[in-house]
Amino acid sequence: MADTGAGVVHLVDDDPGVRDALAFLLRSRGLVVRAFDGGPALLAALDMEGPPKGVFLLDVRMEPMSGTRLHDELLARRLKNPVLFLTGHGDIPMVVEALKKGAFDFLEKPYSDNALADRIEQALAVDAAMQAEGAQAAERSARLASLTEREREVMTRVAAGKLNKVIADELNVSVRTVEVHRARVFAKLGVRSAAEVATLLAGR
Repeated sequence: MADTGAGVVHLVDDDPGVRDALAFLLRSRGLVVRAFDGGPALLAALDMEGPPKGVFLLDVRMEPMSGTRLHDELLARRLKNPVLFLTGHGDIPMVVEALKKGAFDFLEKPYSDNALADRIEQALAVDAAMQAEGAQAAERSARLASLTEREREVMTRVAAGKLNKVIADELNVSVRTVEVHRARVFAKLGVRSAAEVATLLAGR
């Protein structure tokens, strides 16, 4: 989906009046809204444009695809964006089941406009944090991938707290060679200590 930043709400509701009112409310709070008249329309957009940023706001009772079924489809695509539901009182058992599957929250109708907008903004903050975490993970993977095989051998021993002399003996190289590899490992990984190497590896 087009990358318009993290503050995007993907709104799915098959009632035009409700959909337009929600879109107006959220846009008045400075959010970007992409409105869809049902699950099939959203899924078609995902097929064309790829994984989105932002959050999903789904009505529970929709035709031909309910909000909870749409949530299942999003989970099947391994999308981790926060999902919020708009629900009537009778739908709560279904939404509780969706919460167990990882949905972020639900708002029961009738809902307060401010409460809805505040909840959406909280979900967007969570999504932004997950996007940042994903970027950090990608950076970590790229740094690790830049190491040579010998640098990896040194790295694992440094992370285990072994001294340069011990590493040199184990790898049958000089201490100076270990020192050079150690320096290159630190530089490539962007760390300054053995403890930081261990922490980085623990986060893989």
